[in-house]
Amino acid sequence: MGKNVLISGAGVAGPALAYWLGHYGFKPTVVELAPALRDGGQAVDFRGEAHLTVLERMGVLAELRRIQTGGRAMRFVDERGRQLLHLPAEFAGGDVEVLRGDLARVLYEHSLSHTEYVFGDSITSLTETAGGVQVSFQHSTPREFDLVIGADGLHSNVRRLAFGPEERFVRHLGYYAATWQLPNYLGVGRGSVGYNAPGRLASVGGDHRDVAKARAFIVFAAPRLAYDRHDPEQQKALIADVFGGLGWEVPRLLDSLQYVPDLYFDSISRADVDAWSTGRIGLVGDAACGATIGGMGAGTGVVAAYVLAGELALANGDHRAAFARYESTLRSYAQGCQKGGDRTGKFLAPGTAAGLRIRNCLLSVNFLLNWMLKEGKKVGTIALPDYQAKLS
Repeated sequence: MGKNVLISGAGVAGPALAYWLGHYGFKPTVVELAPALRDGGQAVDFRGEAHLTVLERMGVLAELRRIQTGGRAMRFVDERGRQLLHLPAEFAGGDVEVLRGDLARVLYEHSLSHTEYVFGDSITSLTETAGGVQVSFQHSTPREFDLVIGADGLHSNVRRLAFGPEERFVRHLGYYAATWQLPNYLGVGRGSVGYNAPGRLASVGGDHRDVAKARAFIVFAAPRLAYDRHDPEQQKALIADVFGGLGWEVPRLLDSLQYVPDLYFDSISRADVDAWSTGRIGLVGDAACGATIGGMGAGTGVVAAYVLAGELALANGDHRAAFARYESTLRSYAQGCQKGGDRTGKFLAPGTAAGLRIRNCLLSVNFLLNWMLKEGKKVGTIALPDYQAKLS
């Protein structure tokens, strides 16, 4: 097995994997469809010993603590703005919470010294040979790599090309979510305030760095919808149709949506792949076992990158053995984390008025809220190998 590894995706798992591969003497190349690193985005959190251990070994934990959001308290209100439920910041914040864009930038910067990044391009074909993988790109000249890794998210291009169509691996969980930036006209502080109708949530959260900015976040229940993932205008029309006619601040949120260039819109789904590798091609992070929201995907992605790179470094050229050890080490842990995403949509936007009342009443009881906070801190454990010690 040679040292040239192509990674698809410059989100979280991709730069994390590039960092560790470079650390062990590999020559990673990262190809990313977007023209540059994506900024902003929703907050992601790390929790539990495994997440923090890997971040510490990467040398990024202290930096992430410096730029963390500090968590976000959540208020739910009625149509007139009267509070129905308050959830403290630690309910969803984890041990360290950062904006996804900030996390991607930190991981990119730490991997940059030994990684080639190619932005604004995408893989169009993968052909495995006896000694490598021939790769064609949308714009760049074809190249050959020793290994190819898909770190390109729930809708992985590498998984589609090498493993099969997305519908074989990605299951819709009955909800959609969207987020976009807007002026902080509500004067929301560090927390967020949201309004529910059955099967719908519309909320606004303050920017912890700039009091003039905020982000809208919506969730709604729907069967699988037919739409173009690369057409934001079509997605804006879907949102307007679902939320049109609602009260509270929803009309102003919909008005702000008309002008935003950075809309994120996706289904709440999960990926389940029977085997995380085929030949010289492997998957890491959400491409292998992702959940859109609530499945601790960022933390699982950095842990998976650490394990995959370490096993490749130990493998003495045997990529099949490395892929097998990587999957056997990580699969149960990753699937345990992933399960949290199955409940996210139903929690944020219960489908009935009765469901909303029950959620608000139950979580207003201190005993039950404290119990849920304790349960939320229980993260699956994994015995992380010390690859540096094994390679010394």
